Amino acid sequence: MNATPLNILVTGGCGFIGSALIRFLIRKTPHNIHNIDALTYAANLKALEETANSPRYHFHRVDIRDADGLKSVFDQADPDLIIHLAAESHVDRSIEGPLLFLETNIMGTARLLEASRAFLSTAADEKRARFRFHHVSTDEVYGDLEAGGFFTEDTAYAPSSPYSASKAASDHLVRAWHRTYGLPVILTNCSNNYGPYQHSEKLIPVVINAALNGQPIPIYGDGQQVRDWLYVEDHVAALWQVAQNAPLGTTYNIGGFNEKTNLDVVQMICDHLDILRPNPRGGSYRQYITFVDDRPGHDIRYAIDATKLETDLGWRPVETFDSGLEKTVAWYLARFNAANS
Repeated sequence: MNATPLNILVTGGCGFIGSALIRFLIRKTPHNIHNIDALTYAANLKALEETANSPRYHFHRVDIRDADGLKSVFDQADPDLIIHLAAESHVDRSIEGPLLFLETNIMGTARLLEASRAFLSTAADEKRARFRFHHVSTDEVYGDLEAGGFFTEDTAYAPSSPYSASKAASDHLVRAWHRTYGLPVILTNCSNNYGPYQHSEKLIPVVINAALNGQPIPIYGDGQQVRDWLYVEDHVAALWQVAQNAPLGTTYNIGGFNEKTNLDVVQMICDHLDILRPNPRGGSYRQYITFVDDRPGHDIRYAIDATKLETDLGWRPVETFDSGLEKTVAWYLARFNAANS
């Protein structure tokens, strides 16, 4: 796919993973990038400052639920590849207000699939031959996992929250459009991402901000929920590998090979902060850890087996959790210091 510059359409490109992907594509490839984003609360334009002046970067403020807006973008961008990341993604928010998640994650994906199908119906044969729709999803669609097992691409779906249920539905739509209409699709399901520019409502930024301000660090339940952690730069490298090389109709799980309990993660953050910025109030930042009531439907364990991706396409994460977390803590700390200088 790399012989001549492609037109790549990234949805949700002002979000955490989307902005990391766009930065990667501008730095590492010669391709033209079109970013569709509705600029919701989760958007962060600062995450794209380094790409904003590139002649290969184009921004479109469009909601993926807007069929007319999508048609206009398709007409302008003439895409060869779509990487679909736009989604409502915070579990707590989905519990408080589920309908927005259904509207964006299900109907938004359906609108995008239909826009792609309409676009291809009038496209030249050469365009049709190289077009791909890459749908990016989550390991949360698989639901809870018992100790010792791993999610594979063949694991049955069993979502627990409105968020994961809406993502599961969008995955099923993508596969249905492939089987029914022949839309050329590929899918990926990733584990928990972390790294620079993650929204402040997510676990790692919450912990860092609370610790540095001497405030309680909330941990749901007993903190023994297990997640597999994936550094965002490793994730976007995997997305690009899959987008270029995966056979049509296939699914790949992307994981970091880094299982940690939530309590482990919080304690590791505190330990990094103890070294990088000793607590001016005295003592370890661990003293602020506070256990709070668990959230409804909280899955106990997620763990991805990314063997298929490693075997088929040769991808493995570069960062260990400790190395990636150290970089992440240092990044947030630099911005905290700048804001308070």
